[in-house]
Amino acid sequence: MSWLEKQPLHQGLMPLIFPHALRHVGLAFLVPGLVVQPLPSFFATSVAYGDFVSGVLALLSLVALRARWGLALALVWLFNIVGTMDLLNALRQAEAVPDLGTTWYIPTFWVPILLVTHGMIFARIIKEWRRSSNSLKDQAASV
Repeated sequence: MSWLEKQPLHQGLMPLIFPHALRHVGLAFLVPGLVVQPLPSFFATSVAYGDFVSGVLALLSLVALRARWGLALALVWLFNIVGTMDLLNALRQAEAVPDLGTTWYIPTFWVPILLVTHGMIFARIIKEWRRSSNSLKDQAASV
């Protein structure tokens, strides 16, 4: 069992969400001179603002988890779904990759990390949900 799995759910999710708090970097797709011009606007706009929204949701999720808000897991679900859909949308438009100029590191370095951590977040939440539903079944059976 890994260190991450041994942590309580709220604490175990935080290191997985933290890299997503840096997704404001995707706004670089809108900066003239950083990308080959003209970068297809459908790509630049949807990916940049999708990353920005995902980053804001990640920050809100981190605050909610740290403060143990009741809606923390709902925020994590929302962030994880929106963030995953944003990355899948960007990958769907991969023909824009040759035009990324100095932002080449985003799809080659950040996107794989973000996709893996999204998968790990889904796995952790679902595993915890199954564990809690099994314990509820056990409690109901013992009554």
